[in-house]
Amino acid sequence: MPESHVAHSVATGRQTVIDRMSGWLQAGQRAWLCTIVETWGSSPRPVGSWLAIAESGHWSGSVSGGCLEEDLLRRTAEDGPDHPVFVDYGITDDDRDHFQLPCGGRIRLLVEPLEGQSGLDHVQAMAVALRDREPVVRRVPMKGVAALEHAVAMTGKSVRFDGEQLIHALQPECRLLLIGAGEVARYVFEFATAAEFAVTLCEPRETFAAGWSFDQIPLDRRLPDDLISARFGDAWSGILALAHDPRIDDMGLLAALHSDAFYIGAMGSRKTSEARRERLASLGLDKAALERLRAPIGVDIPSKTPAEIAISIVADLIAARHHLRGAASSL
Repeated sequence: MPESHVAHSVATGRQTVIDRMSGWLQAGQRAWLCTIVETWGSSPRPVGSWLAIAESGHWSGSVSGGCLEEDLLRRTAEDGPDHPVFVDYGITDDDRDHFQLPCGGRIRLLVEPLEGQSGLDHVQAMAVALRDREPVVRRVPMKGVAALEHAVAMTGKSVRFDGEQLIHALQPECRLLLIGAGEVARYVFEFATAAEFAVTLCEPRETFAAGWSFDQIPLDRRLPDDLISARFGDAWSGILALAHDPRIDDMGLLAALHSDAFYIGAMGSRKTSEARRERLASLGLDKAALERLRAPIGVDIPSKTPAEIAISIVADLIAARHHLRGAASSL
């Protein structure tokens, strides 16, 4: 089988919004970016979520379960604002009934126009920074032009309004490296991709690669430690050892536990996991490093089938990502 160096299956949600806005602006269209600034009560989407709308009526992203998008599309089509404005939903009982907001829920959005070369430059600068794995902060004044700055220290809320400008911290996408092709890896790939992780499946073993029958899921044939050093060593990366083969699992975990990855896990029983920890300790890993290893991996549902195991793993990944965003949101 020829070697494949495909990085991901598809772009994550935020990347897709940025890419589509860039395309609209390059085509000479105006666009509006709607950002959830604050929520009260129940909300179907978190603060910081985006909906981008082109003057052609095309859209990308989501700020609700569908109940607000139609109204926002209508508003921009009829009278798209030429400066940033706040839009509130769920303020009145009629509002809640009309838009079918969750019980007691309220959402505040900032709708900002993006157009011309300045808008395109801003969107493309976001794309470059996030693809280079650099956290950035958007500053959107109520009067003036949006600006982008690189973030170093990251504390506090990811979105806030200081009375004059919206300040929105953006982190790079969360990447996942799955080590070992198999049924569990297949489902983890599919479920994690649906949950907006960017996923790579690594399989250096010829026998497993030759027998892989899921053409929609490409294999990267490089060794896991090489991939971790090249692309999966930062704080927005997760590494999952799913091969059940110490020859490659241990190789990947050894590199992972020396990295800044936010999630490092390995599949196997408690007995297998203890044996793995002993092997890794014998290779020089100290107690602090080994404590970062999640093994057995996943949420205790309990799960038995490959799909159930994958669900438990992806649920744990989602929880870890929320913790990462909460601990490392930047202003």
